[in-house]
Amino acid sequence: MNAQELLQEISDYCRTTGLAESTFGRRAVNDGKLASRLRHGGRITTETLDRIRAFMTSNGNGVARPAVISRAYDERSSPVAVAPRPVSAPALAPASSAGPLSGGPPGNGPDPQRNFRFFDNRQKYLLFVNTCSEKWVVGNRVSLELHNVHPRPPALSIFDAGVGDGTVLGRVMRSMHDRFPHTPFYVVGKEISLEDVRLTMQKMSDRFMEHPATVLVLTNLAYADAPWLAVKSLSAASSMVWHEVALTGDTSHSFEEQITDLVPFLDQNWKAGVSPKTGNPVYERPVVLVVYREDHKFLLDPIIPRPGGTRAYYDLVIASQPYRARASLDFKAKRVIAPLARALGPGGRLIAIHSHGNDPGHEIVQKVWPGENPFIHDRHQIMKAVKHELGTAGRDLNFNAYADNRSLFRYDMHTLPSEITQESSIGTSTLFAAWNAAIYVAQVEDHRVAEAAADGSYLAATSEVLQKHGALWFFDESYVISRRRE
Repeated sequence: MNAQELLQEISDYCRTTGLAESTFGRRAVNDGKLASRLRHGGRITTETLDRIRAFMTSNGNGVARPAVISRAYDERSSPVAVAPRPVSAPALAPASSAGPLSGGPPGNGPDPQRNFRFFDNRQKYLLFVNTCSEKWVVGNRVSLELHNVHPRPPALSIFDAGVGDGTVLGRVMRSMHDRFPHTPFYVVGKEISLEDVRLTMQKMSDRFMEHPATVLVLTNLAYADAPWLAVKSLSAASSMVWHEVALTGDTSHSFEEQITDLVPFLDQNWKAGVSPKTGNPVYERPVVLVVYREDHKFLLDPIIPRPGGTRAYYDLVIASQPYRARASLDFKAKRVIAPLARALGPGGRLIAIHSHGNDPGHEIVQKVWPGENPFIHDRHQIMKAVKHELGTAGRDLNFNAYADNRSLFRYDMHTLPSEITQESSIGTSTLFAAWNAAIYVAQVEDHRVAEAAADGSYLAATSEVLQKHGALWFFDESYVISRRRE
């Protein structure tokens, strides 16, 4: 078995169990970047291969696959043959309320679980977030909407329709405190990824310290349910996990310790699988996590949500990259933006942001895949579809597309000033980071990336574009839907 075959086996295991590749690597060999290193030519020892197989066998369902001859690669020696051994097929993850999970593609059609999904592309996501300024720029753009927000008692209500690692939400909450220092905050964030929830919670201890009158709610519910913290399905409602945490103490250190203590709860309950119909992640059970400061509970009592649902009158809704670029127009309008628009309160504003293309990052993708254009719907098409979906319910909404000079904004990949010049060669790490950012923004599926990487020409294409422009940047597109004030 070569590295590609081992990667395929790991990928199959992760799909059927609902694990992210980084989670698999950490649990199997304590290396969250295992799959990423293998994908980029890394090699492993026979001992590491044995640990990988032992993990899949012990966590499988006991059904053995045919024995195979495998080959491991040691960084200090030539390939070493490994004796044949049976490999257990991984167990299927439990079905969620959104439908049962499938262990493989239906029939001979394309496997929806191979679609690009932010949920399980952890290595690409984290590398992109740490090498590009999108989160900063988006946070600043969203914060500008606070100038048009006029909160009403009992709180300034915010809904983040895709928290991610919490960078955008954290920046917006800091801006909220700067503008409304004495106003209670009710902040609800939707996120299905366990790792993103962990990263978000790590950023919140300082927020509770600076702005103690804060109620933070995180949930994995779908867009149609999350703003109201209630599910329509009776079976899902009966399995809902509602967990309320009142933080004690008055230092960010004590808050951080109590937030860290939530990790076992998150590990046990924040589980997700894959919808066999859409390839999108779906929760195993609905979860609502409510966090606030115990010493402000009396003040926050009218704001703290209770099981059974709550009113969704949000002053600001953040929808940053809430859908796949290649998703259908009907899905974007009906399943994502329309439910969020319904959750706006009087005077509330929904700002949606998605990738626009027509930038050097898109140019890299088109050099490798000529004619490739994943950015198939612009803001005008989406808002027209949302209007149609809402019908009479959208009569009191304003749809603001704005001109390009206001709607479009740019973010960059971080590089040293002298790192990209026409006279000097570009470092390999910079090329890999630029390539990763380009395919991540374009949401290119993993199997297509593997095919393009086989001959190495993608690095030449990336280098050519970087030297042509002297930098790498991307464009995002924004639009605003607002509800009229009473």
